[in-house]
Amino acid sequence: MTKQTHKYLTDNGIRPSIQRIAIMDYLLTRRNHPTADEVYCGLLSEIPTLSKTTVYNTMKLFVHHGVALQLDVDEKNARFDGIVDAHAHFYCKKCGCIHDLPLERNFLPSTMDFVIDEAHVTFKGLCANCKQRIAN
Repeated sequence: MTKQTHKYLTDNGIRPSIQRIAIMDYLLTRRNHPTADEVYCGLLSEIPTLSKTTVYNTMKLFVHHGVALQLDVDEKNARFDGIVDAHAHFYCKKCGCIHDLPLERNFLPSTMDFVIDEAHVTFKGLCANCKQRIAN
């Protein structure tokens, strides 16, 4: 995926580096919507010279260039998503997991005279596992 990621970053105006490619690969291959700290811990064995500052700055850069989304569904930590196509999220208030949900692009009435370039739709509740644990 590294060559594809290199091209993806370049095409979106981001100068690729070993760290940026690794961080983007991490986001694209893990669907758990990690925090910046989780990305850092996940890549530290692969890139021992990686710093938390580099990860935080890279995540801000990715969000600024539209190649990652910052999710503020958890009041403790910002989470990040490498999938930027239109979709919603479900956040479990008990275990903290986040799942992607399909979202129709035309969920607003066609009579609205807005130019929308960003939307964040988050549903909150209990995931199936937590719901089952409570029921038992």
